[in-house]
Order: sequence, then structure tokens, then C-alpha cells
Amino acid sequence: MPCGHQKRAIKHAMMRDCGRRCVYCAAPLEFDLATIDHVFPLAKGGIHTPGNLVAACGRCNRLKGDLLPTEFFARYPWAGLNFITYARAVHRALKRCARRAVSLAYARAA
Repeated sequence: MPCGHQKRAIKHAMMRDCGRRCVYCAAPLEFDLATIDHVFPLAKGGIHTPGNLVAACGRCNRLKGDLLPTEFFARYPWAGLNFITYARAVHRALKRCARRAVSLAYARAA
């Protein structure tokens, strides 16, 4: 499968898995404007596999940058709550990480 077709197929799968919403802000996504985000960033040892890929709007993808999930969800707990709801096809370890980071962030704020 050519690279362009493969990327498109991955993006379609990510859109389906998240209900056509950004996994971080829950905004509705259009296919052409959606981006693919590596939850555990490539720059920090993440891999390009379906369990590490999610659909995100461009704004949230830039906001997250190469932050680790724990860092991102600790800074933006609302993103972690949405991630738990909409990122249905990610590795369980990433969901556990999000739950922990969100709990800690809200505990610190209280």
C-alpha cells in the first residue's frame, strides 16, 4: 500500500475510533482538518502504531507538542477527561496514565 493511502487509512481509523471528535477538546472534526497525534511522542520514544495514535484538532496537537501524556494531562486536566472518553482505541496503559494525571491535577487544585 502506498504511503499516502496508508496514512489516509490510518486517519480514517482514528476518526472512527474517536467518534469524529478531537480526543483532547472534544470538538467535532472534519477529516481534512484533523491531525494524527502520537499520544506518547515519537521524540520521546513513542512508536507509530494504532494504540499510540489518536485524532486531534490542529490546535490541540500543537498545544500538546512533544509533551508526555502525564505532563500534558497534568497541565490540562480537561484534555485528560476528554481523552478518557474519546480515545477508545489507545493502549490501556495510556488510559491509566491519563486517569492518574487528571486525578493528581484535580487533587492539587483542591
